[in-house]
Amino acid sequence: MTTHLVWLRNDLRINDNHALHAACRSENARVIALFIATPGQWAQHNMAPKQAEFIWRSLLDVQQSLAKKGIALHIAECDDFTASVALLQDFCREHGVDRLFYNYQYEVNERQRDAAVERTLFDNDVMVQGFDDSLLLPPGSVLTGNREMYKVFTPFSRAFVKRLQEGLPECLPAPSVRNAALGEQDIQPLKAFDYPREEIDTKLFPAGEQAAIARLREFCQQPVTDYPGQRDLPARDGTSRLSAYLATGVLSPRQCLHRLLKQHPHGLEDNQIFVWLNELIWREFYRHLLVAYPSLCRHQPFTRWTRNVVWRKDPHQLAAWQQGKTGYPIVDAAMRQLNSLGWMHNRLRMITASFLVKDLLIDWREGERYFMSQLLDGDLAANNGGWQWAASTGTDAAPYFRIFNPTTQGERFDKSGEFIRHWLPELRGVPEKFIHQPHEWAKKNQQRLDYPLPIVEHKQARQQTLAAFEAARKQTD
Repeated sequence: MTTHLVWLRNDLRINDNHALHAACRSENARVIALFIATPGQWAQHNMAPKQAEFIWRSLLDVQQSLAKKGIALHIAECDDFTASVALLQDFCREHGVDRLFYNYQYEVNERQRDAAVERTLFDNDVMVQGFDDSLLLPPGSVLTGNREMYKVFTPFSRAFVKRLQEGLPECLPAPSVRNAALGEQDIQPLKAFDYPREEIDTKLFPAGEQAAIARLREFCQQPVTDYPGQRDLPARDGTSRLSAYLATGVLSPRQCLHRLLKQHPHGLEDNQIFVWLNELIWREFYRHLLVAYPSLCRHQPFTRWTRNVVWRKDPHQLAAWQQGKTGYPIVDAAMRQLNSLGWMHNRLRMITASFLVKDLLIDWREGERYFMSQLLDGDLAANNGGWQWAASTGTDAAPYFRIFNPTTQGERFDKSGEFIRHWLPELRGVPEKFIHQPHEWAKKNQQRLDYPLPIVEHKQARQQTLAAFEAARKQTD
């Protein structure tokens, strides 16, 4: 009997899974699935223990879903991507695998691993087939008139939408049941992988495909129409909170697009609805860039002259930022949200990143690494793109002289201090008028606050940063 193996990675779902769908086309083939844990590689990539927990819970869910289709899921473990090549070779030999199906990953290490797998299995008479699955449109399919990757987002977005209007990517159904569903006695307990895991808030981020689909359907009703007015207010539940499902492949971007357009058929033209869709296109933009410019995977700045910026090394200020003890309430509340939930509101990601780079003049790569070590929705392309945008080192990034004032940012997006008070209980007694500058209130009223003084003076820090960037740019002129 022919045996087809589906190699699951960041595609932990049975609906709209190109590799799984292709493996199940033949009714006569035996289909099995495999997930390979690589703790050493995950550590190199700074995977958050909370993301490891989310992946583990998602694996338990997808195992049950596959079992109902008559497909057994195996988990194997080796240290890193290099070792996974030999592991796959042995697994295919042991299980008599004739064909391997997998969905592409676009990061450099992952692409090198997949190329080695294809070469090795070809030599062992195993046919290998890969698929573009984690994007609406594959990398290299949205190019300028000169057949180059766009370096500015807005024209990329326009060209992207034009492609969608010409024809939507297909959303594939889950496979049919193969012969018979597996019984409870046939489902092997999954061995936990050897990597730190931390508990997650399962009310905010319930694991599993059905939970993701339910959240998507709920959001695409009324919340998506309110999104433009609510998305920048961290005290409101105004975002989709789907990023963790997209990062781990529990949900596909095609499912998001089709559900949105089913609920709002004119979503590609409706400015109100398109605001959220455009965020999905930002996700595509950063992943397309990763393929066009692999140096981004190696944490190199896109804008070459910014390599000359002389960053400050201050482990105490870095630790204060990481712990939410900078003395700037909106920054500290955001960092404590990240540390507690493994997730941070997108507006706050911009504010905290700007503070680290533009107020403290600390290398953006320190922030990029720390975010990855905490984020439930950690994704190299999106995280790198966001950090390089904030640091003015990336493509289509904020200009280097655009420096957020953390106090006015807090006043603008959390005016009453509702979000701040939730995450900074030591400031709950501070009146609304002073919530963004609590030490002014404490001084006027002779109160003692158990909250740090600002670790840097913003105006002075701004001048220091401008000077550092201008000096770097002159070195290139």
